[in-house]
Amino acid sequence: MMNSRKSNKLGKRNHMAYLFIIPFVVTFLIFSVYPVFRTLFLSFTNFKGFGTPEFVGIDNYTRVIGDKFFWKAMGNTTKIWGVNIVLQLGIAFLLTVVFSDIKYRMRGLGFFRAVFYLPNIIAATSVAFLFKFLFDWRYGTINQLLAFVGINKTNPIDWWGRVDVAPYLVGTIGAWMWFGNSFILLMAGVQGINKDFFEAAAIDGAGRWKVFGKITIPLLRPILLYVGITSLIGGLQMFDLPFLIGEGAIGKPSGSLQTVIMYLYKFGFETGTHQVGYAAAIAYTLFAIILVISVIQFRLMREKEE
Repeated sequence: MMNSRKSNKLGKRNHMAYLFIIPFVVTFLIFSVYPVFRTLFLSFTNFKGFGTPEFVGIDNYTRVIGDKFFWKAMGNTTKIWGVNIVLQLGIAFLLTVVFSDIKYRMRGLGFFRAVFYLPNIIAATSVAFLFKFLFDWRYGTINQLLAFVGINKTNPIDWWGRVDVAPYLVGTIGAWMWFGNSFILLMAGVQGINKDFFEAAAIDGAGRWKVFGKITIPLLRPILLYVGITSLIGGLQMFDLPFLIGEGAIGKPSGSLQTVIMYLYKFGFETGTHQVGYAAAIAYTLFAIILVISVIQFRLMREKEE
């Protein structure tokens, strides 16, 4: 009798637990799951933001594939992301080599972590306006410093007005914002590696770069896979910096800062160009591209491990 009463009480407690998770589940379904499937449905319609959606099949996807402006935006996004990821991981790797070197035993890791991560917690709006004014061609600090040292006194550089400069500059700013995050992840991975490997390598006289290439990188592959995929997802979804610096969805100068998400925003939200169905198709095309590249990355990393 006592056992049956205890089991009944436990059963009631278990049922009560569901009441506490209902608010989260309902919120998740409404604000996360429903928008995903709603967007997928709209991508097969000619919905313009009002009225009744009309089914058009794969017309929107056919249009995306043949849209040269979409692929130009994809090229801009890849260019900005490429500069971003190379600099971001390059700086993070360099700092990881320095701080993980068993010979030098750098101190103050906690302080440097906070300093390097600081740009990541600054609002992108603030960062965009800061660098926009720093590199202003008339009154910007950078051009004034160059003129002070005798460079381009009479012909200041129009940093944001040059197609061959602006995308790379935005990519560099993004790297400055995110390298601290990559550094913290890599250092966390390094600290999880057995120190006996590093001590044995130091006794054998291996240099820091050899240790990093033969021990650290192979054992960091899971972390590298995570950083690579998350950087890819974030980079191809880049919006805030190029949008604010490029003055809207056009992505000045000459559309060189227009990313895929900015192109999507133009059709989905800008006045006079409401083509929500087409914007939804762009979103799912980008999702497919990210998924394919992520799978390729995952398989390449798995093959190297094997």
